Amino acid sequence: MPNRDRRFMYLFALANAGGVVAYAPLLTLIFPEKISSLAGEARIEWLATATFAGAIAASVGNIAFGWASDVFGTRRAWATAGMILTLASYAALHFAATEASVVVAIIAYQLVLNMMLASMTAWAADIVPDGQKGFLGGLLALGPPTGALAGVAATWPGMSVQGSQLTVICILIFICVAPLLIVAAPEGRRDVAPLERTVKPRIDFGLIWVARLLVQIAGALLFSFLLYYFQSLDVPESQSHVALINAVTLACAVPIALGFGKLSDRLGPRKPVLIVSTLIAAAGLLLMAFQQSTEQAVIGYGLFGCATAVYLALHSAYSMQLLPSPYRRGRDLGILNLTNTLPSIVAPLLAIWLIPRQGFGLPLALLAALLVLSALLVAFVRSDSQAANGGEI
Repeated sequence: MPNRDRRFMYLFALANAGGVVAYAPLLTLIFPEKISSLAGEARIEWLATATFAGAIAASVGNIAFGWASDVFGTRRAWATAGMILTLASYAALHFAATEASVVVAIIAYQLVLNMMLASMTAWAADIVPDGQKGFLGGLLALGPPTGALAGVAATWPGMSVQGSQLTVICILIFICVAPLLIVAAPEGRRDVAPLERTVKPRIDFGLIWVARLLVQIAGALLFSFLLYYFQSLDVPESQSHVALINAVTLACAVPIALGFGKLSDRLGPRKPVLIVSTLIAAAGLLLMAFQQSTEQAVIGYGLFGCATAVYLALHSAYSMQLLPSPYRRGRDLGILNLTNTLPSIVAPLLAIWLIPRQGFGLPLALLAALLVLSALLVAFVRSDSQAANGGEI
């Protein structure tokens, strides 16, 4: 692997972690607290409204700005503008003083954040050759733990003032993202690599899109209600124990995803790893659904968490190979990004419908069935070959 390829992938992985830092602490810790301070008793309704509106904005923004980076200018320019505007949007969120202004601010934030994320992801699809995308996908598993650590740093004792928390997050975003924008591509090269002229079947992209959506729905529902699940056991787990279980799972998932990503680069086909990891995740959910002890539930969650980390890492690599048009990578990756935003709408509806009546057993078994269906969809994808050559940096 040439040094320039390796350098780009490491810098992109760092920037991707910066993207996670840009949304994870804000949306899970800081933003709900702000809504609560403004809305009081109506905080649930306003948080749901802001979350829904933000998800719509993120979906539209990712497609629109991905397409714009295909057609106008360079990926680097769009990503740079997105980073600068994202940092500015934090100030707008901080000074929003009413519930309605907070919703408007979160919509603007999601739009400009996805300007940055869509452009960076399309840039990686342009630059990294197919034979190295598995390793790149594995590196992306570093994002969630980095986002979790950023949340710890922003909410450290003595950092209870919202302005200080947002300042810490902004500094971390700049530290993570700026190196990619400044030094990633050598002087004299184009930001977008020469494009192949092969147009791949859209049906394969559609199958892989639905397969990822099903896995993400399972992940969104489980992660949203993880605390409640462990508190529903015969011996309830405390909040700190659940946090520890989740942290250990994320830490274990990173080297596993890296290892399998690199292995798929060497072996060539990615479908077998995707199928097996999905089935292991389904087995983990079944262990959780029919648990006889806390230990069995923890093992089930560990299997699910690590297997889905491998799946999502390899899926990122695989989907970049299956984009229908090399001329519209940004647009098509934006469409793929809907599998990340739609579950945040679908999963709560499933939870409201099933969990109050059935508890967690039936919903988890249903999610396991969705994962098995996801594995079948991957099996029907016809293309599983890596391009003979990829873009140069």
